Amino acid sequence: MKTVIEPSVIDGIMKDLEINDIKTASIRQVGAIVRAAEKQTGTEFIHFEMGVPGLPPSAVGVEAECEALRRGVASKYPIIDGIPEVKEQASRFIKAFVNTDIKPEGCIPTVGSMQASFASLMLCSQLDPKKDTVLYIDPGFPVQKMQAGVIGVKVASFDIADFRGDKLEAKIESYFKQGNICAVLYSSPNNPSWMCLNDQELEVIGRLATKYDVVVIEDLAYMTMDFRQDFGTPFQPPYVASVSHYTDNYVMLMSASKIFSYAGQRIAMACISDKLYQRHYQSLKDRYNIPRFGAAFGYVFLYTFSSGVSHSAQCAMAAMLKAACDGTYKFVADIKEYGDRARKIKEIMERHGFNVVYDKDNTVDVSDGFFFTIGYKNMPGAELLKELLYYGVSGIDLSTTGSTRNGIRACSSNIQPHHYALLDERMKLFAENH
Repeated sequence: MKTVIEPSVIDGIMKDLEINDIKTASIRQVGAIVRAAEKQTGTEFIHFEMGVPGLPPSAVGVEAECEALRRGVASKYPIIDGIPEVKEQASRFIKAFVNTDIKPEGCIPTVGSMQASFASLMLCSQLDPKKDTVLYIDPGFPVQKMQAGVIGVKVASFDIADFRGDKLEAKIESYFKQGNICAVLYSSPNNPSWMCLNDQELEVIGRLATKYDVVVIEDLAYMTMDFRQDFGTPFQPPYVASVSHYTDNYVMLMSASKIFSYAGQRIAMACISDKLYQRHYQSLKDRYNIPRFGAAFGYVFLYTFSSGVSHSAQCAMAAMLKAACDGTYKFVADIKEYGDRARKIKEIMERHGFNVVYDKDNTVDVSDGFFFTIGYKNMPGAELLKELLYYGVSGIDLSTTGSTRNGIRACSSNIQPHHYALLDERMKLFAENH
């Protein structure tokens, strides 16, 4: 049977990397397999595994960061909870695109959303000794569960695809009422399925979070990237749907990585509601002598993690947020390219017998965007991923995201014009062999 890559090559690389089962491989490990195979065979892979921006970084950010470096900020430690300009512009940006009011003091820069979620999880797990478990609304970003494992926090999860709309309230409350949930974490648009929580569902999450005193960690890494609506005009509807409209118990994560294509500089914002920021916890006072939630976030967790975020990156973030709010930087128009790429990829895959695993967003078709999901004849995700590697196509097994469905997660970001014909050719061969 003809394949693009000899199966023995992939199997040998996995053995060398001590990856016994592709099902357990992390995103980075899959990337390592692919890079090694490319180097060994000289054959270009179609990279679906890594969510790396495939567009140039924001020129606004680049110019602002270069100017800041020339100004000498590299020699100065930034303020631990953010320079004034980035805090002010983040507050303004949240108002402009989410229509939520958060004071600048609660907008804190972090080293990417990963640090923001890590700090949030660790902090929330220390608020109440009876609450030792984080609820993940899956499928989700695998590393966020790994973070819970690193800090020794218990995990609960469920696949939301089976509990949309009216079914969600009973499901969420079944966890919250046990009294052990300190935080609930989700992304919307969702990585990997690209489903988006609607206002009815967010109202349920917010109301129950208030009732049971649970902190919502809302990961908006892909905010404005539901391209079924145009979120590109600041201070005008439609606004991005958010749990912040329904509770004061939230930390909103907002990243420059995807919306501004600024992933390499590792900067995001953790935006803490005004009420939660000021809330005092006896447990924090006893442990750190810093009782306020917001102060502990910055002066305990971020301080011990990294002593703050790169000074020049904060200057870049401030400039990008300001230009977006001013309407001079049309960032949403730029990133719509991802939706176009996903649509073309899905058409090729479906033509060769593949299916979109999470094809519905509640009752409507899921949006085309940064991530999507692909299955083939109900083949288990690990088996499908291994087979696709033989055809020069990568991805990650959906089971690693907490999904209950068979398939892989794919990313549209690194697809270039010549890849469409290459993908078509390889998937035609795959279908012929299967």
